Amino acid sequence: MPARIRPQITTVLFDLDGTLLPMDLEEFTQTYFGLLAQKAAPYGYEPQSLIAAVWKGTRAMMHNDGSCTNEDRFWQVFAQEMGPQSLAHRPVFDDFYRNEFDQVKAVTRPTPRAAQTVRRLRALGLDTVLATNPLFPRVAVETRLRWIGLGPEDFSHITTYENSTFCKPDPRYYAQILTVLGRPGASCLMVGNDADEDLAAGQVGMDCFLLTDCLINTQGKDIAWVPAGGFDALDAYLFGPPSSPAFPGPTDDL
Repeated sequence: MPARIRPQITTVLFDLDGTLLPMDLEEFTQTYFGLLAQKAAPYGYEPQSLIAAVWKGTRAMMHNDGSCTNEDRFWQVFAQEMGPQSLAHRPVFDDFYRNEFDQVKAVTRPTPRAAQTVRRLRALGLDTVLATNPLFPRVAVETRLRWIGLGPEDFSHITTYENSTFCKPDPRYYAQILTVLGRPGASCLMVGNDADEDLAAGQVGMDCFLLTDCLINTQGKDIAWVPAGGFDALDAYLFGPPSSPAFPGPTDDL
C-alpha cells in the first residue's frame, strides 16, 4: 500500500453517497424517486413526467457552466418541463427532504466507521469538508448526514446545490472548493468511491483515496496507482498503524 498521508495535507474532503454512506446507488435512486412521486402526486404531478423532469434538471446541473448556481439551473429546467406553477411548490419539495426522504435510509448501509474517521481527523487538528456532488439542497444533505451520525458542525464546508455552480467530475467543482477554503490543492486529500467523479480532484492538485466498499468505475479506468481499500485501509492511510504513537487510535468519545 502507498505511504501514509503526506504531512502537508491539512484538509480531507469526503464524498457522501457510497463513501461515508455506503449504498447501492440504483436502489437508493429508485426508492428516492418512488417516495418523491408519492409526495408530489396530490399537487398534480404525474410520476413519469415528474421523474423525467428531475432527471433533466439533474443533467443540466451536471453540465452547469458556472454562470448560476446549480439550484437556479435545476429550477429553470424543471419549471420549463413542469410549468411555471411548479416554482410555487418548492416548499413542498423542501418538506419532502425534511420528512419522507428519511425513509430512504432503509436501503442504505450506514456504518459508524464514517463518523469515527471524520471526528478522529478533527480531533487531530485536520480540517474536514463534505464534497458531495451538489445535486441536492442542503436540507437533503443534512438528512443523509444524520443517517451516519454526523451533522454540519462536523465539516468546515459542505457543497450543496445552493452554493455550487459546477458538479463532479468537472475539475472546476474542486477548484471552487479550494477558492472557498483559500488553500492550494496540494494541501488536500479527496476520499471518494467513484473513479470518474472523485479522482477528478487530482486535476487541481489534490491527493486521492478510493474507498472501495461501494466502488464505481463505469469507464473501467486503471486505478491501480490510487491508494484504495475499505475503512481499515483508509484509517491506516490517514493515521498510520494502530501502534504508531504519532497517530493515536480513536477514543471513546469519538
